[in-house]
Amino acid sequence: MKVAVFSAKTYDRKFLETANNDYGHELVFFEPSLNIDTTILASSFPAVCVFVNDQLDEKTLQALQEQGTRLIALRCAGFNNVDVTAATKLGMTVVRVPAYSPYAVAEHTIGLILTLNRQFHRAYNRVREGNFSLEGLLGFDLHDRTVGIIGTGKIGAIVMQILKGFGCQLLVYDLYPNPDFEALGAKYVELPELFRASDIISLHCPLTTQTYHLIDSQALEQMKQGLMLINTSRGALIDTKAVIDALKSKKIGYLGLDVYEQESDLFFEDLSNEVIQDDLFERLLTFPNVIITGHQAFFTANALNQIAQTTLSNITDFEQGHHCPNQITLEQIILTKDAA
Repeated sequence: MKVAVFSAKTYDRKFLETANNDYGHELVFFEPSLNIDTTILASSFPAVCVFVNDQLDEKTLQALQEQGTRLIALRCAGFNNVDVTAATKLGMTVVRVPAYSPYAVAEHTIGLILTLNRQFHRAYNRVREGNFSLEGLLGFDLHDRTVGIIGTGKIGAIVMQILKGFGCQLLVYDLYPNPDFEALGAKYVELPELFRASDIISLHCPLTTQTYHLIDSQALEQMKQGLMLINTSRGALIDTKAVIDALKSKKIGYLGLDVYEQESDLFFEDLSNEVIQDDLFERLLTFPNVIITGHQAFFTANALNQIAQTTLSNITDFEQGHHCPNQITLEQIILTKDAA
């Protein structure tokens, strides 16, 4: 099948082309992201392959459908950037990669926690400058600290298992409790209790209309003074303005982000020679207790290989008329909203 691959970086091309030796699709790579202005690039392509910051709203989908596109193949788990309802009405199929390497994101989450706590980044820079002072680098033991995990899917489960090894007390929230969590010593609680009791809060839930700005000023008011907040899920789970106010008041003592709600204009690009116009993002960078990584939590060879294999398998299922277990349906949309 002829496939237009958007937001294609060198690593995307490498892993997709290697995996495609087993599938034989015609892959054409485009570096620009897919939106209403770039749909012309997909003209005559029956399938497009997209990533997290490609914007497939109703107008974009309509333009694609009129050009002959019938399949939207996401090479990611989240699908909040696709209007699935519009796609369904247009007779288009949407597939995704529901799981690739949950260990990659979970381990990155732990890396952010450890770096913020023990300030590896600041210590690294000091030593390179010949500064061996320990002033300002004081951390705390993770052992016996209370960690709140919001979202108990595969990634949340692995984060919980790792933190259990550190000896943390674990509180978790999800509308659909997993008995395996409780067997490992985690306690399911409602959000107000999790907010109130947690020293560290880590977000691992999907972005839906119900979870948009889950962490807002009201939620932050319920949290401990000086807590650590980690988000490796979706940027818009956090109200950035509210978080900046909480950093200024020291309500938030540590902030680790791998995602950002306006990241589509920033992440995955080299902007080192540009003046970044996002004032909120630039304000976040001024805080010494904030670490931001550019949506790299997923970025391991294991994950990229699995993404490529699953994406191409999904495309093959569609081409051959087989049922694809990774197709996104309107029923799934409803269940996701109900679960938020």
